[in-house]
Formats: sequence, structure tokens, C-alpha cells
Amino acid sequence: MTTSVPTGPAPAVRTATTVRGRLTALGRAELTLLARNRTAVVVALLVPIAMIMAMRSTLGQVDLGGTGWTVAGAALTGGIGTVLIQAVYMNMVAAYVARREDLVLKRLRTGEASDGEILTGTALPSAALALTQSALIILTGAAFFGLPAPRRPELLLAGLLLAVVLSTALAATTSVVTRTVQTAQLTTLPLFLISMMGSGLFIPPAIFPEPLASACEFLPLTGVMTLVRSGWLGAPEGADLLGAALTGLVWTALAVFAVQRWFRWDPRR
Repeated sequence: MTTSVPTGPAPAVRTATTVRGRLTALGRAELTLLARNRTAVVVALLVPIAMIMAMRSTLGQVDLGGTGWTVAGAALTGGIGTVLIQAVYMNMVAAYVARREDLVLKRLRTGEASDGEILTGTALPSAALALTQSALIILTGAAFFGLPAPRRPELLLAGLLLAVVLSTALAATTSVVTRTVQTAQLTTLPLFLISMMGSGLFIPPAIFPEPLASACEFLPLTGVMTLVRSGWLGAPEGADLLGAALTGLVWTALAVFAVQRWFRWDPRR
């Protein structure tokens, strides 16, 4: 689950006159803090692997007939989903809360960086880690599990990027109701459990009764996971892909609106 994030002042961010320069400086500062928290890095790297191995064994006992899924495909695409939740969503909730309570975010607002640049720059290391892990999972699937190379790389990349943006926006939204880094373990739990069970990370929504299966299609991560799975392994086309993309975009827009409206920059004391 979510691990503690180092507290204390962030490394100095040098003044930059361009958006790229400011994002680079913010990302470098956040990367330094992330690297110091070895527990968070180890958890982000090992939890997806553990989930893949555990679910591969469990899925071998589940009847996937008629779903179009294979055990290997479900386990490895579920691993990508776990990476998004663990390395981006859960880690960033703790990071935003820690930076807020240490007055880092408030100090950064006095500089040149805009609010959006501060939030984006803080998330860059976690986003890069998630994308790297996802690429390694795909390579592992092709090399050791007999899965094909991505059938539609452009769709896979679009799904991953949208998933990272959505996960980051959801993390910033969740930080609004999270008082401390420790309570982040509780506030991130609902989305974690709902996504693991209903968003098609490891379990095909099609195996649920019809009303429940239809409801699962509208969960936050269901759309982006459909795009990722289709880009890698193929299957849904046309209207199904359009619906998945719209679901992901709508949730992203709602999360971004919530961040703009309610994100807290001052400590909750």
C-alpha cells in the first residue's frame, strides 16, 4: 500500500524562464526526494510483480472462456494497471500531502511556476517510473509469456498517457481529503479496491451479472485499461474503443476540474 514520503524542505528549484525549464527543475527536485525514499521505490517496483505472479496463479482456476482473455494477458495487463495505481495514484497522493504539509507547495507558488506546472512537475518522476515499468511488462510478456508485440502501438501509448494523467489528477483530488501522509493509506483504499475488482485490471467485467458489468464500464480506470489492453492485445474496436476513450476523458476532465476548484495549497492544521 502507500508508503511514507520523506518530509522536510525540497531541494532548491532554480529559477527558469521557460515552461520546459521549470518542469525540468521541479521534476529533478522531486526525483531527488523520491530516490531518498527507498521503501517507496521498492514497493512501487515489487508490488506489481507480486500481483502479476499471484493473479496468474489465481486466474488459472477461473473460467475465462467467452471473455476473449487469456491468463497471461490478464495477469500482465493487470500488472500495468497495478503500476498506475501504485506508482502514480497512491504514491502521488502521499507526495502532494507531504509537500503541502511541509509548506513546499506554498513556497513554490511564490515563484515563476504556475499551479499546473507545480502539480505536473511534482508528478513527473512517478509518471516516468510507471511508463518505464509498463514498457518492461510488455517486453516481458513478449519474451517469456508468449504474448504478441503491441498490435496497435499508438493506441497503447495513448491509453498509457491518458491513464497517467488521469491517475495524477485523481491523486491531486484525493489529497484534498487526506490530512496526513499516514491517512493516505486509507483515503486511497476505495479507488484501489474498486479498480482492482471492477475496472478490468485482472478480472473481466463480462463475468459479472449484466447490471454490474454495465456499471463497471463507467468506473474511473475502466476506459483507460480497455485502451491499454486493446492497444497491446487487440479485441475491442469501433464503438467500444470510442466509449472507453470518452469514459477516460470525462473522468480526467472531472478530476482536473475538482483539482482546480478544491485543491488545498495550505497545510491542514
